Amino acid sequence: MTATAARRPQQDRSRATRRRLLEAAVDSLAEHGWTGTTVSVVAERAGVSRGAAQHHFPTREDLVTAAVSHVTDARISEIQEQITKLPRGKGRTEGVVDILVRLYTGTVFRAALQLWVAASSDEALREQVVPVEARVGREAHRLAVELLGVDESVPGVRETVQATLDMARGLGLANVLTDDSRRRRGIVRQWARTLDAVLEEGRRPES
Repeated sequence: MTATAARRPQQDRSRATRRRLLEAAVDSLAEHGWTGTTVSVVAERAGVSRGAAQHHFPTREDLVTAAVSHVTDARISEIQEQITKLPRGKGRTEGVVDILVRLYTGTVFRAALQLWVAASSDEALREQVVPVEARVGREAHRLAVELLGVDESVPGVRETVQATLDMARGLGLANVLTDDSRRRRGIVRQWARTLDAVLEEGRRPES
């Protein structure tokens, strides 16, 4: 067995440990908030030692910031895989809006929200969080443009896409304390109608 082959199982285990820590950090942050999400708590939840956790992430700030970024990226990748399942023509826009809203109404958004609150009064944490959130925002915007099939060079299209994401984020906030799903369905349906009317001129021709 070569040295490279011998290292591979260890690298696989290291990646698996890192992934468990990231997922455990998001779950803990969503459930217990920033103060309740310590490296020890996350390590126990992930089934690894504190030392192993700190080997991958020396500080709590490193761990939770990486966790929110990682899981958001994974969620966006999952959504991209679902694009082919969206209907063509009637109903597509509503399906797209629903997908975008779900980016902001699940566990990952709850975790990110806890991180934002903590970062608002912690300058060191804020320096880590702001670049991550900026990248996530760019990815979400790119995904929205792709799903809606619009051309941002058309005046007003970029702003309308961003307004859709801002609305989705607002619905996510409304869902934090109580289940807002019933009201949300009606808003998604109405916003889809609005988008169809506003974005018609910015639609890219079907390939």
